[in-house]
Amino acid sequence: MLDKDLVQALDDLLTRAFAEDGEDVTSLAVFGPSARVAGAIVCREPAVVAGVAFLPRLFRFLSPPARAVPRVADGTRVAPGTVLADVEGPAITVLAAERVALNLLQRLSGIATLTRTFVSAVEGTPARVLDTRKTTPGLRLFERYAVRCGGGENHRFGLAHAFLVKDNHADGCGSVWDATRRVVDFRAINPVLSRHLLEVEARTLEEVHDALDAGAERVLLDNMSVAAMRQAVRDVRLFEEATGIRVELEASGRMDPAKARQTARAGVDFVSVGALTHSVRAVDIALDVHVAPSRVRAVPAEARAGPGPRRKARR
Repeated sequence: MLDKDLVQALDDLLTRAFAEDGEDVTSLAVFGPSARVAGAIVCREPAVVAGVAFLPRLFRFLSPPARAVPRVADGTRVAPGTVLADVEGPAITVLAAERVALNLLQRLSGIATLTRTFVSAVEGTPARVLDTRKTTPGLRLFERYAVRCGGGENHRFGLAHAFLVKDNHADGCGSVWDATRRVVDFRAINPVLSRHLLEVEARTLEEVHDALDAGAERVLLDNMSVAAMRQAVRDVRLFEEATGIRVELEASGRMDPAKARQTARAGVDFVSVGALTHSVRAVDIALDVHVAPSRVRAVPAEARAGPGPRRKARR
């Protein structure tokens, strides 16, 4: 069951995507308005799938509607040749929806697959894999969903959902300490923000210490060497022992699975990976259509003329 935010976002996305493609004049010319086809959506390579849950709504979004029946659940690891869903309906609808369905499914499955690789890399450590805001504009809800399908977790959704003091904030106002103290004071006079996490990016051990002294609740170790991260973990744990204040540690910066594992072993709580969404490779997934001869026959050209599939009114 999709939550209401994903359903609304999916309807908005499909409205724009099908408007981009317009009417499928080729399928209308070949099949006419009433011919029906059936087919299967097949994964051609090993993958962790994400987006299959969107297919039933996607294929019935156009009018006349088609039907998609998922064969696997999102988050499933599949082998090459696995059928992800069966599809059946008017040819003009099935083929008009094909590319939109595959584009979404291929990208989200790519994200889920890469995420699972990173999750496996840190297995056996307490560290958890996080995504970032480096998502495709307009697709953040879907890409975050794919990260979860791969076993990862989501960072803050947007700028309004947590404080994150980054290098430009620190450099722009003078130091990590100054930038962090301004956030502390701002949060104190805005009760509605009192539960917002205060995270601070640190590039050096000195900035780690400044962040702790200024009141950071999570410190983001950015592009540090593994040795520096180990020292930062020791310093933060000493701070916790001395103050009784729990401070989380996150690490990021040019992560690959091997570096993620080293980073996790250094003792951080989170490993954040921008590549999960900004550098992912689409999974090879295809729609294989077959036509039942008893159900589809040649249609005279004059009978093929007419409107193609239309988007249903959703509002």
